[in-house]
Amino acid sequence: MSIEQMQSRLFDTLVAGDRPAARTLVLSLIQQGFTPQQLITDLFWPTYQNIDRLHRADQLTTLGHHLAMRLLRVLVDQNASRLAPAASNGRSVYVFCGANEGDELGAQMATDMLEAHGFATHFAGGGIAADEILGLVHDRKPDVLVMFASAPGDLPVIRQLVDTITEIGACEKLQVAVGGGVFNRAEGLAEEIGADLWAIDPLELAQVLIEEPERRATADQRTVGKSRTAPKRKAA
Repeated sequence: MSIEQMQSRLFDTLVAGDRPAARTLVLSLIQQGFTPQQLITDLFWPTYQNIDRLHRADQLTTLGHHLAMRLLRVLVDQNASRLAPAASNGRSVYVFCGANEGDELGAQMATDMLEAHGFATHFAGGGIAADEILGLVHDRKPDVLVMFASAPGDLPVIRQLVDTITEIGACEKLQVAVGGGVFNRAEGLAEEIGADLWAIDPLELAQVLIEEPERRATADQRTVGKSRTAPKRKAA
């Protein structure tokens, strides 16, 4: 069975809310040698994006969307327990996202992938006030603040956070990373709001944070939204 066939089969079981069939499919892939990370990158994440894209285009009913997202979250939760974390890399990450369930599922997969790559992860989800996030940055001084799978309505808050953190110097070593969600659908948006790093999916997020731990947007880049060339976005 090809990757595309597996994704199609999982999509059908999720939209139908067929819990036994979904579990059986995942178990069969595990028995074939799929690792927990491969399940995220090759199956769960692409299927999640497809569900989200179809729902936003009014090609998937609310019922189908809810059945699929809730069942997929069960599978993602179960898969998280199978992930074998790498040795600690000494970097702490706090992950936030949009407020709806779909956003949280996307950010949860990103959090799982970061943990599997040795980051000390803390997943707060969505709906957290900006002043609480600023207080966390000031008090706990994490290495990375991630805004993943954000919605368009989150952008003013994210931009305000980036600006405020820069202005007050709340944590000089802090990196701000974004990705998924609205950032995958709008070319250059991440650099426009002054993010240090961005990624299109959970695996790329882990990779860029590992490969570029010292990368920071300059004050000028955060002011005028000019930065390095943004990576090409995959179709969302």
